[in-house]
Amino acid sequence: MRQMPTEDRDRLQAVLEALPAGALLQDPEDRVLAANRKFVRMFDLEGRVDLTPGSPMEPVLPLVRAFYSPGTAGAPAGFHPGRRVHRTAEIPLTDGRTIRREVEPLRHEGRHLGALWVFHDISERKRRERDLERDNLALTELARQRNAFTAAASHELRTPLASVISFCELLADPAFGTLTDDQISSLGAIRRNAGRMQRVIADLLLTTRMRAAHPELEFGMVEVASMLQDAVLDRLSTTKEAGVFTVLDCAPGPALRGDQHRLQHVLANLLENAAKFTPPDGRITVTAAPRGAFWEIEVTDTGIGIPEEFREEIFTGFVRAPNAQHGGYPGTGLGLAISRTVVQLHGGTLTAGGTEGEGASFLIRLPVAGPAPAGGRP
Repeated sequence: MRQMPTEDRDRLQAVLEALPAGALLQDPEDRVLAANRKFVRMFDLEGRVDLTPGSPMEPVLPLVRAFYSPGTAGAPAGFHPGRRVHRTAEIPLTDGRTIRREVEPLRHEGRHLGALWVFHDISERKRRERDLERDNLALTELARQRNAFTAAASHELRTPLASVISFCELLADPAFGTLTDDQISSLGAIRRNAGRMQRVIADLLLTTRMRAAHPELEFGMVEVASMLQDAVLDRLSTTKEAGVFTVLDCAPGPALRGDQHRLQHVLANLLENAAKFTPPDGRITVTAAPRGAFWEIEVTDTGIGIPEEFREEIFTGFVRAPNAQHGGYPGTGLGLAISRTVVQLHGGTLTAGGTEGEGASFLIRLPVAGPAPAGGRP
């Protein structure tokens, strides 16, 4: 082998030392051209083998392979400078470390000049991957247990709750006798709270189904004006009881492709929230109009509003803004999470806005044509 000039050898050594990994450079005759200190330390080669330029590669191999875990798949049988391959392998070592070995053949103008071997210590990255995988498995199991518990508890509650509501209706029947005003008021309170519990249970069951798998939607042509009118009328008793005035303003436009039942559930959640967080003599406004290929439906109120930093978090299950928690307003924080999921399954978006202390606004954007076929929905 022609001796490399000292200046070139020093420059080559400096390049290898600058690499963030262990590196060894071999020539076409299976001899060492250069090796950096990271490579020497990685395999504890200090004083055990000659790595000066021109020394043979053969003695290096067993010392390196001694660190490989027994039976390591893909461990090389030797250094093969003549093979025209680019190989990468992750190799566990007997001391618990993991390295990624990369070999890059070196060529110039059709001539084979040797190979560059690079050894990265990826032990910390592999440890983090294992920890993450273990945590993900634990979280998956916890989610499964939580969903199973929620479903079981909800089913167990529905039967006695249905009995409570049935007996309320029977007691309210004049055939069972005349009730005093106080008794009628107490019976009404029982009925209202039982109805609220029914809605919470329904939300819990729906949330459980959505976590397990997205529910199949029943798509059809939805007349937006009619759907909004039904939603407002269905919640009229709630808004009247809260002393809140409701206004509906819907511009004419095309029917949209969607699941009317699910979309009405979304509107019911938004109207119920608006009534809940708006003080008496407040106002709820529902506006809707087509905008290009979308319908935009907005529900605004004059209630407590949403802190700006919580306008995304409130769409996470069981999360409520601080002013809702501290104001004594009932709720589970499930309605908005369910609503956004339903809107997203339609290919649309649901966002929150408004000003804290002055009122909240929720904007639904739904594509007239429904979700794109690429989304896997009908």
